[in-house]
Amino acid sequence: MTHRYQSPLAPGVRATDKLIFWSHWALATAIQTSLLIFLTLNKTSDVASHYRLLIIVSSLISVPLCVLFRAFSSQNGYLIGLARFAAAWATLMATLTFLAFVTKTSELFSREVILQWIVGGAVLQGTALVGLQSVFLRLDRNHRNSRPSLIIGTGRLALDLATKLSHERGEVMLGLVSLGTAAPFNGEENSQFPTLGAVSELRRILKDNDVSRVYIALPAKEADQIEDLYVDLLDAQVDVVWIPDFANLKLLNHSVHDLGGMPAIHLNESPLTSDPGAALMKSFLERGLALFGLVMLAPLLIACALAVKLSSPGPVLFRQERHGWNGAIIEVLKFRSMRVHTDNQLKQAQKGDPRVTPVGRILRRTSLDELPQLINVIKGDMALVGPRPHAVVHNDYYSDKIIAYMARHRIKPGITGMAQISGYRGETETLEKMQKRVELDLAYINQWSLWLDMKILLKTPLSLFSDDIY
Repeated sequence: MTHRYQSPLAPGVRATDKLIFWSHWALATAIQTSLLIFLTLNKTSDVASHYRLLIIVSSLISVPLCVLFRAFSSQNGYLIGLARFAAAWATLMATLTFLAFVTKTSELFSREVILQWIVGGAVLQGTALVGLQSVFLRLDRNHRNSRPSLIIGTGRLALDLATKLSHERGEVMLGLVSLGTAAPFNGEENSQFPTLGAVSELRRILKDNDVSRVYIALPAKEADQIEDLYVDLLDAQVDVVWIPDFANLKLLNHSVHDLGGMPAIHLNESPLTSDPGAALMKSFLERGLALFGLVMLAPLLIACALAVKLSSPGPVLFRQERHGWNGAIIEVLKFRSMRVHTDNQLKQAQKGDPRVTPVGRILRRTSLDELPQLINVIKGDMALVGPRPHAVVHNDYYSDKIIAYMARHRIKPGITGMAQISGYRGETETLEKMQKRVELDLAYINQWSLWLDMKILLKTPLSLFSDDIY
């Protein structure tokens, strides 16, 4: 089974590969720029305009060259990575030399500075490349070691998979789960990969062992049970990977992932849950934007807080427990928009709701009541973009009525999301409306990209004119 190389600049490429590429490129560019500035200042005590132009041109040209030579690919080993980088660096120097010759500007540059830059840049960048690659490999290993896994199945396929995951990939393999109809392979309990129980006890096993990933490795004769297992695991807050038994099949033009030479079909993963680098990038960018927004909007936040305080007795902020990432309980902040009241049942706000204050009605209509959730984003409880968090009692109500309802919690909830810009804001008085909102949330999880987040953020102000906000 082979994999075709994809440019880290191409759409649909794993966020981790993009993070690795741009991290390497940023470090390499910083080194070559700093070195050239140092050598120039040491030689002439000034960085002339033609050297500044050289810095800009070399930085821009290095991007396509590094992509072309796959200099910063996550699939490179140390030696191959160094060889590819050396080829990219040599081509960059040759290109710059050709441009200087064509433009008749070569005499402007000190040969001593340029030669030291070429040699020193190659050595320093190569050393940094090896060091950064070591960091990424260590982070990847630590990430796998922090995600305990188990396998549904007890046959030869399951044992082979457990061995590969444990010994070749370093995953923490807890053991196997039996279907209850088949004995362990060779009819004996495996001491290294024990049978944890039957599939009827799966929920208890997942909870007791804090499992993060479940592999389904069943023989072909048990394939009819995979769909039921998948549906059941959608709400379990775990990654689900199906390892089909293709031993007797000839695969043609198939689309699967390779896992130690075994075809793996990923059933329940999003770009965020499958790539830790993706979640890291999203969190870093959104926390930065939230902090910036909190500072810039401080006068507006103060004005809203005063209006709430003066409009009716009670606290300025309304705090409510909701489900966050992987179903964890978080406390979501909002400006209080209703009079202080006690209800036996939590009700969504409706049109003309008497509980809403005049100031609260303005805040809700303009969504200004959601601004304190910027604090939730900075704390890491929420994201700027993601499925809107529902009240815990609403989740309890809908989880049994809508398939895969709780799967929307596979990523952090957001202040805005795809459902909100698609006309599904406000009250969901019918089951069909909530079903559509869930479908849009799951579509966002499956299609996530930074560009999609940007589009949702840009479209959110337009959605404020919806008539469904009470």
